[in-house]
Formats: sequence, C-alpha cells, structure tokens
Amino acid sequence: MSKLTRCQNGHYYDSNNHSGCPYCGVQSLDIDIQKTMAKRSTPAARKQNAAPRPAEEGRTMGVFHKKMGIDPVVGWFVCIEGGDRGRDYRIVAEKNFVGRDPSMDICIEGDETISRENHTIVSYNPKDHRFRLYPGDGRGLVYINDEELVMPMVLNPYDVIELGETKLLFVPFCGEAFTWKKEEKKE
Repeated sequence: MSKLTRCQNGHYYDSNNHSGCPYCGVQSLDIDIQKTMAKRSTPAARKQNAAPRPAEEGRTMGVFHKKMGIDPVVGWFVCIEGGDRGRDYRIVAEKNFVGRDPSMDICIEGDETISRENHTIVSYNPKDHRFRLYPGDGRGLVYINDEELVMPMVLNPYDVIELGETKLLFVPFCGEAFTWKKEEKKE
C-alpha cells in the first residue's frame, strides 16, 4: 500500500518508493541547477525587395534562377485589407509558397489566421504565361473573388485573394505582352 506524503512545497509522493519528493528532488542538492527556459527566438523578417540570396547547397533552383542568376519578379500581391495593408509581395516564376513563416516565399506575418506554411501556392508558368492559385495544405480556406478555392484556378489581373483576415490584390507583370527571356547569366 502506498504511503502518500506531502513535501514542504505541497507535492504529494509515495514515501515507500521515494526517500524525498521526486518533484523537488535535486533542488536539495548543493549544485547550481537552473530552471529550463523556453528558447524564444524571433525570426528576422525576410525583406521582400531584398537582393537575391545566394543559392543554398543542394537546394532546387528554378529555371529562371539557373539561367539568369536571379529570380526575376513576374507579378505582385498587394495587401488591400488586413494587418499588412499597403504592403506588396513579389511573385517569382514557378511555385511560390504562401504562409506567415519567414521561410515561405511569400511571408504574410501580420495575420495570425494565416497558416504558418503553405496556406496557398501561387505559380507562374513561363511556357504558357499563366498564373495559377492552388489550395495549400494549411488549416484555413482560401477565397478568390469571394469563391472558395477548392482546385487550382487561373489568376486574372486584379483578382482578390482572401486568406484569413487578409485580402490580396493580384497584379501581373509578365504575360502575353512581356516575359523574361531565359538568357544565360553573364559571369
């Protein structure tokens, strides 16, 4: 039968199994032990208009990046409603992952109702000059012009995309009238 004992800090323990309180335990020893503290790191915000980052070893790079040495802008999202109202987000060729984590291609930090990773995906296909919006694998829904996005849809100029409490206006740069040519980068 267990014999419950209460220590001076109010913890109950079985004194048949323990000689002292297992919760307070090593605190009575004469060694310097500190409480474990959660590491709080605030990730630095990724500048959307910053110079291109050097390619990371082993990281998949887009066709434009490989040929030109940079990921040129092909369009923008402009926040028209929400915590980041007035801010623009660059869209580059191929897939752009959208979320609020700084590791995302398009990071919308001002809205906690947006999933950290892959809330949605926007792509630009340089072969057919089309932009598409894909549902992500986040918890929240995505709307395009007030319609729920359930399958990939072609984006048209000035479509309104809604994620969480944020509304983004789509502004294309590349299309039928202009597109970046995949020229070899000059060394």
